[in-house]
Amino acid sequence: MTLMNHNLYKYLWLPQAVMTSGGRNTMKAKILLTAILLSIIILISACEDGTTNTTGNIVGQAGAALASNTVKVDFYVMSQCPYGTQVEDGIAPVLETLGNNVDFNLNFIGSVSGDGSLSSMHGQPEVDGDIVQLCAAKYNPESYMKMITCMNQNMQSIPGNWETCAESNNLDVESIRTCYEGEEGKDLFKTSIAKAKTLGATGSPTIYINNEKYAGGRTETDFLKAICNAYTGDKPEACTSIPEPVAVQATVLNDKRCVECNAANTISQLRGVFPGLVVKELDYSSQEGNKLYQDLNLRYLPAILFDDSVTQASGYSNVQSYLDRTGQYYSLRVGANFDPSKEICDNNKDDTGNGKVDCADADCAGSMECRKEIKSNLQVFIMSDCPYGRKAVEALYENVNNFGDSMDYEVHYIASEAGTSFNSLHGQYEVDEDIIQLCVFENSPDEWLEYIYCRSTKGVKGVDWKTCATETGVDVDAVTACFNDGTGADLLREDIKIAEGLGVSASPTWLTNNRYKFSGIDAETIKSNICQHNDLTGCSNTLSGSTGAPSGSC
Repeated sequence: MTLMNHNLYKYLWLPQAVMTSGGRNTMKAKILLTAILLSIIILISACEDGTTNTTGNIVGQAGAALASNTVKVDFYVMSQCPYGTQVEDGIAPVLETLGNNVDFNLNFIGSVSGDGSLSSMHGQPEVDGDIVQLCAAKYNPESYMKMITCMNQNMQSIPGNWETCAESNNLDVESIRTCYEGEEGKDLFKTSIAKAKTLGATGSPTIYINNEKYAGGRTETDFLKAICNAYTGDKPEACTSIPEPVAVQATVLNDKRCVECNAANTISQLRGVFPGLVVKELDYSSQEGNKLYQDLNLRYLPAILFDDSVTQASGYSNVQSYLDRTGQYYSLRVGANFDPSKEICDNNKDDTGNGKVDCADADCAGSMECRKEIKSNLQVFIMSDCPYGRKAVEALYENVNNFGDSMDYEVHYIASEAGTSFNSLHGQYEVDEDIIQLCVFENSPDEWLEYIYCRSTKGVKGVDWKTCATETGVDVDAVTACFNDGTGADLLREDIKIAEGLGVSASPTWLTNNRYKFSGIDAETIKSNICQHNDLTGCSNTLSGSTGAPSGSC
């Protein structure tokens, strides 16, 4: 079995370095909506709520009987999903304000295996967090949200911070503990899982207001407006004094030559975060647009640029971590990868005026259309702690065991360079793990696949990489030196050029035979795509299919 063919790897790698100074295929200019904007803004699915409440009627923070005029609000979340904690923090003050005029039901998403064991996307700590929060809701319906928002302040510490948060908010700690440590908590979680499954709620958060799917903003004001609009009779006093949204000025700089750079859907979804959004659209071909592109030293389009008004809007906290200061603007990271100054590789035109068209231009050396087909080769592009990317590694692992030496394979990383450092969707810890995985391959190639498989199954955030390294026989000292002396950063700097050259921004993205791109997170789907272009031993085997892997915004 070949973990990664070094000669092939370098052969594929080096042309990408050329590509980063070259063009972008019009058809491959993908905006990372699924991984970023949909994660920030909304979860889209089509289901109806027709089941009963898991935790009972949780009514604001008062614990009083429901008022005659109420609005039913159902949340389906995961306790360690950042988007789940975001909406919990957004709804909590609204529950305080509206009190018994809201019938609030908090439910958690997970799965139950055949032997009755429980699991959740972010691992056992999330399972425990879901359970302890359900126990708090049952025994402290008037104040459990205070415990949850307290725990959310340090999400990585869930569930270990539950007791401190319960005590500081005067919850019944012993009742919660008994429920949490016994079978009662597990039963509450199983009931919650069943409700989510019946509804089809697989993404955190999934939200219903009066049994209608909610796809609006996630700030306190957003939730207050949505609930107030759902009242059928007289509205509570709080509904009469909702502030008007702040006018947020945004400039969208795009290029009409890029057929997949349409930002209309992005803007539509941003209006869910910023109801007062005011958009100015500019094209790269215009004098004003070209000047802005040059003045800000931009590279890829489309660019979504906010002025300082964004910092005053209620939705600012939702997108703050995805904004980069660019001149006088805040630029939203959307995974843009269309370079308007380079050759477009599939339009039969000389875009740069050098007399060379499409694949004849060096700009297109690494583009998908111009790549040389390499039989029996599989590549996957991931973010090392993307839930989908981790599932892809599991699928890769099964396919490697299925095909053996008949298939070469590679793992590449999706990130961006920012000066002397890097940006990755899930933060610096994910950048660090990308570097460590490359250092493991460099220093312990025979143990590399086992290592990344271990990390994918056990999790990355908050889990010491050395645990998996020790278990799989990785040379820890060599990897540590590689990470600390800058070698690993250089490896990542070169590796991310491959995804950039191909216009790959979604984790995972697969490439078979160096040319054919596809998506998938289960082993059978990956095998089928490999075998569509290759006649390999193992193609007749049936591998693991869909396992209810992550969907929606988490």
